[in-house]
Amino acid sequence: MLVLGIDPGVASTGFAIAGQGKNGQLEAVEYGVVRTPPTMPLAGRLGAICRALEDLGTAHRPSVMAVEQLFFGRSARNVFAVGQARGAALVAAARLGLEVCEYTPVQVKQAVTGYGGASKQQVQAMVKALYGLPGLPRPDDAADALAIAACCLHSAPLRALLSGRTGAAAVLP
Repeated sequence: MLVLGIDPGVASTGFAIAGQGKNGQLEAVEYGVVRTPPTMPLAGRLGAICRALEDLGTAHRPSVMAVEQLFFGRSARNVFAVGQARGAALVAAARLGLEVCEYTPVQVKQAVTGYGGASKQQVQAMVKALYGLPGLPRPDDAADALAIAACCLHSAPLRALLSGRTGAAAVLP
């Protein structure tokens, strides 16, 4: 199963295409950020994010998109901007026909570090270890997208059990 992990933002949307090998090791196929210039009108920025994510989905054919839920502890202005970028990602998922799994920041941190209050540095260090990367994943938005994908991959067997699937189908979304 391939997952398209998304850390939404208007200026920088982190993405990760990730899967799990036969030995259980997480594998980062591709990761990075979609950047949009601040001089571009908002509608154009959101369209660029949507198109870039659609292109990634078309190229890699993931079976699910994992996206971070909004965190309301941020400023209202930031929440609106992240929400708009998140909307662009969800439109891309719909156009690609992907199932969408949503996770809170605490759920993601818990899944990759075992502690929901982990720092960004702790998350990055664990993402490096979980995926067997040669260095810390950069930039932060890409590292967060890898963490979100890892959370989805780790929870896939439970999602399958809860949906009533068993056997080989249990690892599919």
